[in-house]
Amino acid sequence: MKTKTYLEDLRSSSESELNEKLVAAKKELFNLRFQNATNQLENTSRIKEVRRNIARIQTVITEKANSAE
Repeated sequence: MKTKTYLEDLRSSSESELNEKLVAAKKELFNLRFQNATNQLENTSRIKEVRRNIARIQTVITEKANSAE
């Protein structure tokens, strides 16, 4: 299952790598929304996938912050 391997990858990443992935995902989401608004987006389900990935990254960041306390 792709989601499990993605989560394992996120959990093994450092906080700085997670922040970089979060910024990259947000940029990708912005570009996808822009393409959707100009009717250039072919795969609209990608927006939903990227939004969920952003939520996953933020969850892992929160987990790491809570475990460090």
